[in-house]
Amino acid sequence: MHIWATIFGIVIILAILLDAFETIVLPRKVQRSFRLTSVFYRNTWPSWARVARHIRRTSLRESFLGYFGPLSLILLLGLWASGLIFGFALVQFGLGEHVQLAGEKITFGTLLYHSGETFFTLGYGDVTPNNGAARALAVMESGTGFAFLAVVIGYLPVVYSSFSAREIEISLLDARAGSPPTAAEFLGRLGCCPDQTVLDNIFRDWERWSAELLASNISYPVLVFFRSQHSNQSWLAALTTMLDVTSLLMVGVDGLHNEQAKLTFAIARHAMVDLAQVINARYDPHYPNRLKSEDFTQLRKALAQAGVTLSDADNAEEKLAKLRLLYEPYADALARRLFLTVPPWYPSEHKKDNWQGSPWDRAIQARALEGPRRVADEHF
Repeated sequence: MHIWATIFGIVIILAILLDAFETIVLPRKVQRSFRLTSVFYRNTWPSWARVARHIRRTSLRESFLGYFGPLSLILLLGLWASGLIFGFALVQFGLGEHVQLAGEKITFGTLLYHSGETFFTLGYGDVTPNNGAARALAVMESGTGFAFLAVVIGYLPVVYSSFSAREIEISLLDARAGSPPTAAEFLGRLGCCPDQTVLDNIFRDWERWSAELLASNISYPVLVFFRSQHSNQSWLAALTTMLDVTSLLMVGVDGLHNEQAKLTFAIARHAMVDLAQVINARYDPHYPNRLKSEDFTQLRKALAQAGVTLSDADNAEEKLAKLRLLYEPYADALARRLFLTVPPWYPSEHKKDNWQGSPWDRAIQARALEGPRRVADEHF
C-alpha cells in the first residue's frame, strides 16, 4: 500500500513539474496531445463562455469574459501547487515514520499539512520526518516550493509585459481603421496618402507585431484569453483587418505597391494559422462568407468614395477570394472558440472611434449649448 502511494506520488510530482516546465519555461508549442494545462483550459473556458452567452449586455459580457484570462492563470498556478503538495504528501506517506510533537497519531491528513508547510517553507516544526529518506524528501520539497515561487514571480511580469506590447498596436489601429477596425476604413484614411512610405512603415510595424504575437502566444498560450481594454477591439480583429488590407493591396490598388504588404500578409497568416492550432480551434466547413459578390461591389464603391481605386481586372474578386481562403477559416474558428467577433470588410454605419468618445461628452455639449443661450438672454 505504501509502495503504491510512493509511486503514485512521484508520478503526480513529475507530471506537474513537466507541465509547468512546458507551459512557463519551454518557448515552443508542445505536440503531445495530453497535457494538464490543456485539460484545464478545455474544461474551464467552455463553461465560462457558456455563462457569458446568457449575458445580453455587450459591455458586461466582455467584462465577464475579461476576467477569465487573469483568473485562470491564478487558478492554474494554484492547481499546480496543490498537486505538488498532494504528491509530496503521498511520497512522505510511503517513506514512513514521522514524529508529531504532541504525540498524536500521524494520519495522511497530518502529512498533507506537513507537506503544505514544507512546500511554502513555513517550518513550524510540529511534524518532523524520522528517517533519512523522509528528511531528504522534505528538503527537496522545500526547494521545489521556493523555486515554484521564484518562477511565479518571474512569470507574471513577463505575461503582462507581452500583453501590454500586444495592446499598443491595437490601440494605434483605432485612429487608423476605426472601432471596430475595417479594411475599407484603413485604406480610406491612409490609402490615398501621397507618400507610400507612410503606409509601408505601418505595414512593417504590423509585420513585427504579428511575429511578436506569434512568439508570445506560443510561449504563453494563456495570452489568447486576455481581452483588450475596449469591447470593440481584440487582437483577432486587428490581425484579421491587417490580413484584409494586405489582401486588397495584393489584388491591386491603383498607385500603391504591394511588396511590403506581401511580407506582412505572410507573417500575419502564419500567426493566424498557428494560434488556431495552439488553442485547438476547430474548422467549420460552413463558416459564414464575409464578402459576398454584392459586398465586394459595395466595398469597391466605399473605397472609391475615399479616393482609393481597387483593381478593375476581371479576376480581382476571384483573386481576393483565394487569398481569403488562406486565413478566413482560421479567423472564424478562433472567433467561435474565443467568443470574439471577426470584423467586417467595411463599416455598416458610421461610429465614433474610441478616442473620440468620453463619458463627459454629454455634459460638455450641454455646457457648450448653455453659453450661446446665456449670451442671447443677456443681449435681449
